[in-house]
Amino acid sequence: MFRKIIALLLIAVTCLGLVACGSTGNQSSSNTNNQQQQQQQKPSYKIAMYTNTVSQNEEEFRSAEQAQKKYPDIIVTQTMPDNFMKEQETLIANAVALVSDPNVKALIMNQAVPGAAAAFEKIKQQRPDVLLIAITPAEQDIIGTKADVVIQADELAMGYKMVEQAKKFGAKVFVHYSFPRHMSYPLLARRRDILKEECAKAGIKFVDATAPDPTGDAGLPGAQQFIIEDIPRKVKEYGKDTVFFSTNCGMQEPLIKTALEQGAMVVQQCCPSPFHGYPTALGINIPPDKAGDVDYVIQQIKAKIAEKGGTGRFSTWPIPAGMLMAAAAVEYAKLYAEGKLKDKNDPEALKKCFEEVSKGAKIDIGNYVEKGADGKEIKHENFYMILSDYITF
Repeated sequence: MFRKIIALLLIAVTCLGLVACGSTGNQSSSNTNNQQQQQQQKPSYKIAMYTNTVSQNEEEFRSAEQAQKKYPDIIVTQTMPDNFMKEQETLIANAVALVSDPNVKALIMNQAVPGAAAAFEKIKQQRPDVLLIAITPAEQDIIGTKADVVIQADELAMGYKMVEQAKKFGAKVFVHYSFPRHMSYPLLARRRDILKEECAKAGIKFVDATAPDPTGDAGLPGAQQFIIEDIPRKVKEYGKDTVFFSTNCGMQEPLIKTALEQGAMVVQQCCPSPFHGYPTALGINIPPDKAGDVDYVIQQIKAKIAEKGGTGRFSTWPIPAGMLMAAAAVEYAKLYAEGKLKDKNDPEALKKCFEEVSKGAKIDIGNYVEKGADGKEIKHENFYMILSDYITF
C-alpha cells in the first residue's frame, strides 16, 4: 500500500509538470510540497537483524526476510558466520558494522550465539542509544547484563511439557542428543536435568546421548550423518516407542525424517515450530502463495506423517517459535525507535507486541527465574520466556 501511494504521488507530480511546464510559482511550490510529504512518510530510522544462515537455522533466516518484506524501508539484515565458534572476531565485527549507520536504532540478534555478549558490550561503548535484543541466547548467565531485552522459548518449562507429551504418546524411552558446548548453556543443562527427573517419575527410561558438535571438525554434515545412523541403532536397542530429541537446529531435519522412517517418536524440536525441520524432512514443497501459511503447513505435515504411519507420534507448537519471537522483537524495536516505550525494557509493550503477532494463539510470557547460591530466587526483569501448548500430528 505504501509503495502504491508513493507511485500515485509521483505520477501526479509528473502529470502536473507536463501540463504546466511553462508556468512557475504555484506549480513549483506544489511539487516541493509533494516531495516533502514523501520524505516525511519514509521512516528516518532503521532496525538491524543479525541471524543464522539457512544451513544453521532456516527459520531464523526467514524471519529476517519476512521482516524486511513487511518493512522494506526499515529493516537491514546480515547473516553471521556458519562456524561462529571459530570466527568470533568476524561475528563481533559484523554486529558492530550493522550499527555503524547512525540511523540504526535497534539490533536484533537471532540466535544470540556465543560472542553476542562481547558484541553487545562493544556496541554499547560506541552506540549506547541502540536497543539490543537477544533471541535464544547461548550466554544465558551473562546476556541479561549486556542486552536490553532477552527473549527465549521457556526451556525449563519445556522439560516438564516434553515428558508429559511423551507419556501421552506411550513412550518408554526418551533419547536426548546434545554435545558439551550446548550443555555448557545453563538453561539447556537445567532442562536436561528436568527431563531426566521427570522421565524417572513417569517411568520412562532417559538416555543421555552425545552427538557431534556441528561447529566441530566434521561440521554440520557430519553431525547430521551421525543422527541418520544412530537413530536406527537406538530403535533396535530400545524399540519404536522411543522419543528422539536434539538440542541443535541443524539436526532436526534428519532426526524427524529418520525417526518417522523407523516408526519412532518426536514430541518437539529444539525450536518448536511447524516450519522447523518438518517440511524439509517430509519433502513438503510450499508454494509461494502459501509461504508463511501455518495452517497449510500443518495440514501438509499431518498428511505426510499419516502416509508413513506416524499419526499421533509427532508434535510441535502450533506457531513458529523463532519467527514469533523475531516478529515481536521487530514490533518492539519499532516502538523504541519511534519513542513510544517507557524504557528500553517495557514489559507491557513487549506483551502487546506478542499478542499482536501471535494472532490469537495462546502464549504464556514470564520472566526467567533462577536460584542463587544462597537458594533464593533471582528474577531477571529483562529476560523473557515464552511457552505454548502442542499440536499433535
